[in-house]
Amino acid sequence: MGLQGQRIVVIGGTTGIGLAVGEAAAQDGAAVIVASRRQESVDGALKRLPGTAEGHVLDATDEAAIAAFFERIGGYDHLVFTAGESLLLETLAESDLARARGFLDTRLWGAYTAVKYGAPSIREGGSVVLTTGTAGRRPMPGTTVAASLCGAMESLTRALALELAPLRVNAVAPGVVRTDLWRDLPQANREGLFASAAESLPVGRIGEPADVAEAYLYLMRGAYTTGSVVVVDGGTVLV
Repeated sequence: MGLQGQRIVVIGGTTGIGLAVGEAAAQDGAAVIVASRRQESVDGALKRLPGTAEGHVLDATDEAAIAAFFERIGGYDHLVFTAGESLLLETLAESDLARARGFLDTRLWGAYTAVKYGAPSIREGGSVVLTTGTAGRRPMPGTTVAASLCGAMESLTRALALELAPLRVNAVAPGVVRTDLWRDLPQANREGLFASAAESLPVGRIGEPADVAEAYLYLMRGAYTTGSVVVVDGGTVLV
């Protein structure tokens, strides 16, 4: 079951995993609509996507903007939400509560709002694919906010799968993936983290966006899968 002729909306689809999902879906014959907060990011994504792709500037924390966006684009088949700011890694004692709330505003409440306004326009047989992570299953010191988010996203996925049935709702939980989400770490720290993770993982390397994109496509195609969280982490939760 391919995605030929289907319309796919990817909020957060202009960089990293979201862009990789858009590229893979387009290669499978889908018409892709990407949206993110910055115009330059949208412009850059459209240079990499086929000419049939659409790009929109959208703030995932702006409820009115999200409602207007879905009203404007009309019917479509699949909603993918990968939007998020850079990862928030800090101890509880050092945490900035305002920044922590902002992190959840985009990743949790942004996803919640997108599904609220986007689900009514999804055609029969379509789906929603959200994004969580492995911190909820294997937290480490400094990941209190990320672990809280991941636990909430997994619970939200299951609740939405029941409330919105027969619309399918699933999520992908990536492990360590080479994306801009790590950009706030100094380069030496970032590369050290990547090298350390690669050494510890059973697959012997960290992930690339294209590795994870395959899981999103599977969940869009998989007509018998709902309420599931697919972990794509190179074995992170095992070690």
